[in-house]
Amino acid sequence: MDLYQALGVARDASSDEIKKAYRKLAREMHPDVNPDPKVAEKFKEITAAYEVLSDPDKRQNYDMGGSGFGEGFAGGFGFSDIMDAFFGGGGTRGPRSRSRAGQDALIRVAITLEEACFGCKRDLVVDTAVLCTSCQGSGCAKGSAPVICDICRGRGEVQQVTRSFIGQVMTTRPCASCQGFGSRITAPCSECAGDGRVRSRSDIEIEIPAGVDNGNRMHLPGRGEVGPGGGRPGDLYVEIEVEEHDFLVRDGDTLHLELSIPMTAAALGRKMKVATLDGEEEIEIKAGTQPGSIHLLKGKGMTRLRSGTRGDLQIHIDVEIPTKLSKEQEELLLRFANARGDEKNLGRRVTQNESGGFFSKFKDALRG
Repeated sequence: MDLYQALGVARDASSDEIKKAYRKLAREMHPDVNPDPKVAEKFKEITAAYEVLSDPDKRQNYDMGGSGFGEGFAGGFGFSDIMDAFFGGGGTRGPRSRSRAGQDALIRVAITLEEACFGCKRDLVVDTAVLCTSCQGSGCAKGSAPVICDICRGRGEVQQVTRSFIGQVMTTRPCASCQGFGSRITAPCSECAGDGRVRSRSDIEIEIPAGVDNGNRMHLPGRGEVGPGGGRPGDLYVEIEVEEHDFLVRDGDTLHLELSIPMTAAALGRKMKVATLDGEEEIEIKAGTQPGSIHLLKGKGMTRLRSGTRGDLQIHIDVEIPTKLSKEQEELLLRFANARGDEKNLGRRVTQNESGGFFSKFKDALRG
């Protein structure tokens, strides 16, 4: 690379001409102004050229055929070049951009079981960082621009040469004057104080799909906070919390309902109405229904998240046994027991072969 051509000046250009040419190019190519990677690489080249040509000793070394970047080893290579070759260096890192990506945000939203089953819409209030409209993210007051740092001359880093038992050692660190940006904002925006973003509250509407469950998260790309310097916004995550229902219990896409019925209804049978997520449904309690029986309503459970189909509703029957009887009720129940011959069969032992009995359930549990 010809350093004079990089800055667009003649080989006999004065120090003022070199400085003027560099400042003009730096305003056009600085990463804060033009984030194009190719332009950023060109900015590094002109900064390196200016570093040499603005220093009389380095310029003289360059004009005599040297690299101009340092002394110590033949062929224009300094100690830092040899260290880079061994330890993976790669030349000037250059200034860091003021623009950085924003952070993600998380909001938790509570919904009812009905809303989880059928889906719903929610209006969310989001407090986050948004782009400053006054400076459009630059952080500078209107009519101003970042000024090239006079300490690092736009490189964003400074070098220090120290001596050790193996010779000169060159170390590089971020410029303390500009915090590594290569430029300083001398006139910050009054709205964002130079950050390029401001806090704002906004309302957004989201559509929660049918079938969501506790802990499910919705991903809204680009709805998080804007980064410093007007950087790319992060993402917004909405975590779902499904509230407990008054009488329905969810197990995946299956719903469970416990229904208590009088013993007379269990013995004689009856049609009854039960509440579901779809409204009231009429079911038939068959005569002789036993405690713990399950009545199934197909398609009345939860919506499956991706398919849109419905699970089932299981109604668990609990038979109520009266604890207090009037004298008339007791007499009627005794007459009923005598008619059935229950008085003679009190305490009858259940055989192992009787279906649905204790032994049957016990053996099934052991097999399981």
